[in-house]
Parts: sequence; structure tokens; C-alpha cells
Amino acid sequence: MDTDVIIPARYLNSSDPAELAAHCMEDIDQDFIKKVQKGDIIVADKNFGCGSSREHAPIAIKAAGVSCVIAETFARIFYRNAINIGLPIIECPEASKGIEAGDQVEVDFDSGMIYNRTKGTQFKGQVFPEFMQKIIAAEGLINYINNK
Repeated sequence: MDTDVIIPARYLNSSDPAELAAHCMEDIDQDFIKKVQKGDIIVADKNFGCGSSREHAPIAIKAAGVSCVIAETFARIFYRNAINIGLPIIECPEASKGIEAGDQVEVDFDSGMIYNRTKGTQFKGQVFPEFMQKIIAAEGLINYINNK
């Protein structure tokens, strides 16, 4: 899924998180913003967030209420942008394949463990180094630096 699908380019004239969230995923699912609930998790395949280097994509996802994105792999620029804006992400190919829409999922970022409570399965994802966890906990790089 590329960044143009996450937030269509026609909305890039705004940097307002609420405005970006209102249009998150609309070209592939008009009802996404109506269905997504605070704390939901997006589960995706390979190279999530490929395309342009805009921060608008992870901002739109986070502002929509998504608490985490689990993917087989992330495009490197999306990966870095997600960390920079404080959107928790985790790479785990097995979880990407083993979680379905509607499953209740819990992520322990300290250990990298992903628990599918619906199916009773668990997966080991990539653990972030401590400093990256601190950036995410601070809600982004700017807040992290300002708090230091």
C-alpha cells in the first residue's frame, strides 16, 4: 500500500492531522474513517507506505485513531516518518499473515510480542531499540527532543 492510497495527493495541501485523518484510505475504502475506532491496528503486507516521502501518510493514520501498524515490511521512508511522528509500527511477516480483520490483537512493544487473542496465537516481531521506543512514547521526535 503506497502513500497515495493512505492519503490521496489531492489532500496534501493540508498539514492539519484531523483533516488528513478525514481522508485516510478513502480511495480504497470510502467508509474507512467511519469504521476505524481509536486503538485499532492496521495489518498489512510487504512494503507498506512505499511511494513518496511525505509525513502526511503516518500522520493521517495516527490521527484517524490507529494505535499501531503491523506489516510484513515497511518502506524505509515510511518507517522513519512513523517513528518521527510517534506512530507505533512493528514488522512481523508471520503476524501479517496470521491476523484477520476483526481479530483482537495486543502488541507488547518492549518484547516485540504480538498476541492474537481471537485465535490464541502469538508472533515475535522486531523490537525497537530503547531510544526509538522513547521517541514513540513521547509522541514523536520533536516532543522527544523538547523533553530532553
